[in-house]
Amino acid sequence: MIPLFDEYPLLAEKLHHISLGDFPTPIGRLDRLGQDIDLNQLFIKRDDLSGGIYGGNKVRKLEFLLADALHKDVKEVLTFGYAGSNHATATAIYAQKLGLRSISMLMSQPNANYVRRNLLISHYCRAELHQYRNITFTVFATFHQLLRHRLKYGNFPQMIQAGGSSPLGNVGFINATFELKKQIEEGKMPEPDLIYVASGTMGTAVGLILGLKVANLKSRVVCIRTANEKFANVKRGLKLLRETNSLLCSLDPSFPHIEFSREDVNIRHDFFGQRYALFTEEGIAAVRRMKKSEGMQLDGTYTGKTLAALINDAEKCDLKNQVVLFWNTYNSKDFSHMIASIDYRELPRSFHKYFEEEVQRLDKV
Repeated sequence: MIPLFDEYPLLAEKLHHISLGDFPTPIGRLDRLGQDIDLNQLFIKRDDLSGGIYGGNKVRKLEFLLADALHKDVKEVLTFGYAGSNHATATAIYAQKLGLRSISMLMSQPNANYVRRNLLISHYCRAELHQYRNITFTVFATFHQLLRHRLKYGNFPQMIQAGGSSPLGNVGFINATFELKKQIEEGKMPEPDLIYVASGTMGTAVGLILGLKVANLKSRVVCIRTANEKFANVKRGLKLLRETNSLLCSLDPSFPHIEFSREDVNIRHDFFGQRYALFTEEGIAAVRRMKKSEGMQLDGTYTGKTLAALINDAEKCDLKNQVVLFWNTYNSKDFSHMIASIDYRELPRSFHKYFEEEVQRLDKV
């Protein structure tokens, strides 16, 4: 049984779930970094170790999303993201593991080394990769691909929202809060005052915010915006909170119905930078600081910006005696041996530029 189902057994009968990750993920102390920034109790939740091939925060969501696809007996899933999307990559990996075909509808983004790695592992897992200029082109192309696959295979692919951020996908992080509660009860860490987490499509943050209330934990989630504001904003966060809560209440009448307000969604916009996936000086400084002090690798798009916000708050606000948890959503699993022999020219031509053009100046870490 997963922790959420231990608390609400009826959900285990109503929700489809398949085990894909290595849970619970560990909690560790960041003593050297904490001492450096004058934080006495700084901890990390190691979701970077969540999966066998590929870790990060998407595995928790896919345990519910792909289980639902299997239950509906579909043969393909179709999802969305930017060229280096961690979510699209994780979907490709775990869909293949379950015998499903995956289709990734991707948009252009600034180049980075992780973009190359993610594209190659997606290709290795036989994902069908498409790239489009913007959201408008992607919407029209999605209708075309749905129809094409319906005619070719007899069924429509099941669509999975960008980032896996849907009421069903968000359940993965409600479960994560019950996992955290159990680790607190086991003495792995005190109950955190603040939880810093990257917020792209908001599913991770929404699951944590809702889960903390249901689990009766007083921790406050600090959402660091790492995507365009149209994807990460208070209005969207509240909508996802209410939809996710409604889903679980409809499945189990004993699940608490919670009233949410704007104060429940604390989004920080000041560390995003100029555009999505464009690294910032502060973010890369945080990546280097983590590598030097704790030997852990972060990324410039999500976790580096999140840690930069945490460091800024520790240095400029009085957090010394607060219990702070950094939720690491990055994948730290090494799959380089799997992609070492792949020629990028096997990918569709629109993706070749990511291998032929320079990465960002700040991506030299």
